This record gives sequence, structure tokens and C-alpha cells, in this order.
Amino acid sequence: MGIRGWLVVALLLALTACVRGDEPVAPAPGSPSRAQVEQLLASVRVIAERPHPGGYERGCDPGQACVFGASWTDDHDGPGGHDGCDTRNNVLAGQLTDVAFRPGTRDCVVVSGTLDDLYSGRRLPFTKAKAREIQVDHVYALAAAWDMGASAWPAERRVAFANDVDLELLATDAAVNQSKRDSTPAGWLPPARANHCFYAGRYLTVAVHYDLPITAADNAVLADLARGCP
Repeated sequence: MGIRGWLVVALLLALTACVRGDEPVAPAPGSPSRAQVEQLLASVRVIAERPHPGGYERGCDPGQACVFGASWTDDHDGPGGHDGCDTRNNVLAGQLTDVAFRPGTRDCVVVSGTLDDLYSGRRLPFTKAKAREIQVDHVYALAAAWDMGASAWPAERRVAFANDVDLELLATDAAVNQSKRDSTPAGWLPPARANHCFYAGRYLTVAVHYDLPITAADNAVLADLARGCP
């Protein structure tokens, strides 16, 4: 998407926020410095282009490959796994403020709260009645991870990756998440420019932690972002 396209997306998101009455939020706390992002860039593997090995199928219906396991499963050994609560609710409980839970669910099912959305830069209300307005993004998109090497991982590692509440998952506005799809940084950046350093740091942290590469185009974009970090 060119510069004009990004401006249009940003304007539409801003107009939507005004209509809904969302409040702007401050830049993400603890955003990495230029030196920290550059250190991550020096640690990550870089490849020329994104390969396309085929075989990616997220669905888990009968006959489907279910390559990253059932969505938001609690059956994994990563953070939040086997705690009696699904991953989506773990993310909401951890990333929303003023959280209220459904009685009788042992503080699992989130029914309301407030999200400081790091992608849109807006403060968004969450209610169970309108739960679809808040989605959970995989920072390093699952389809991209599959193409970049996760297709060779054991199934257990893929499931743990898809449900990593510490590094890989961020709650965000549904429209913003859908605009990202399975893009990498060369094709998509958060509309909130103030959080680009945060996003660069988080994306690279996931890549380094799971030994996933980035493309040369991603590297160029992230290096450019790093130069703008404090």
C-alpha cells in the first residue's frame, strides 16, 4: 500500500473513532530505544523474500489441517496454558483495564473493560455484547510464520506460538486487525505512528525468540523505523 493508501486508512480510522467517541491514548509505555531495535535487527535472520511452501490451513473442522491447533485453546504448555481459561480471555484479562468477569467463571470470561489499543492509538470500550469489535492479533501473522519456517515445527510448538500471550498476541480494534491480515512490516504498520517503535520492537522480539526470519523488505522498513526511535 502506498503513502496515499495509508493516509486514507488513517483518516477512515480517525473518523470512525470520532463517531464512536473513542479517546486517544498516550504512546505505548516502555517502547524500545533506537539502540534496542537496532540490536534486535542485528540478531534476526534476514532472507531475500517470503517463501510460499503451501499447506497452510488454519481451520480445524473435519478434514482441515488445523496447523496451529484449535483457536485460543487452553491445551498448550506456554504462558497461560492449562489454566482453565481460553487464550482470548487470557489476553483480554491481561490487556484491558477496569475488567469485569462473568460470575461463576473463576475470573475467566471477560464481559467488559477498556482497551488502550496500541495499533490504533485509541481507548476502546469492550463489552461482551459487542465482543467482535475487539479482536486479538498475532503480531507475527500465523500465515507468515508458516511460510517463514513454522511449517517445519512440531505441532506442539506451533500451538504454543499461536497462543503466546506474553509476546505474540495483542488485543486491537477489529477493523485495524482485519486491515493487517497476514502482512509483515513491509506491507503493514499500525495506524498509530507514535507506536511504530513499539511495534518494531515487539515484531522483532517475536522473530528472534522463535528464530523466524524477516525479509529484506521488512528489514529495510524496520531499520527506517528504528532511526526514528528515541
